[in-house]
Amino acid sequence: MDFIQRKIPYTPKAPIRQGIYSQAVLVDRTMYISGQIGMDVGGQLVAGGVQAQAKQALINMGEILKAAGCGYENVVKTTVLLADINDFNNVNDVYKQFFKSNFPARAAYQVAALPRGGLVEIEAIAVLGPITDAS
Repeated sequence: MDFIQRKIPYTPKAPIRQGIYSQAVLVDRTMYISGQIGMDVGGQLVAGGVQAQAKQALINMGEILKAAGCGYENVVKTTVLLADINDFNNVNDVYKQFFKSNFPARAAYQVAALPRGGLVEIEAIAVLGPITDAS
């Protein structure tokens, strides 16, 4: 029987785990990235509102992607959780700075509350290796 490999990529360039979860889990070539909030590596939410927090969350995600040897172009699905759905367009303005083409599938929801009083949390699924777009 062939076993599917599970790896736990880790980077100190994204916030250190505060709970019983991993920054990401890699199963075969699929990576599941835990929700990232706008927290710096020191564990503090960045100032500047939802756009600043969205930017930091995506920077954190990028560091986790790098730790696994890939980048934003490998992301195939994201989920965006918002404390206020009215911030959707503000988050989109930041999101499009990181995802420029061949956009991942996405869902966005308003939630009752986010960890540490955050305004936005973004999780992702990525596929490792080169990706070619079929025509």
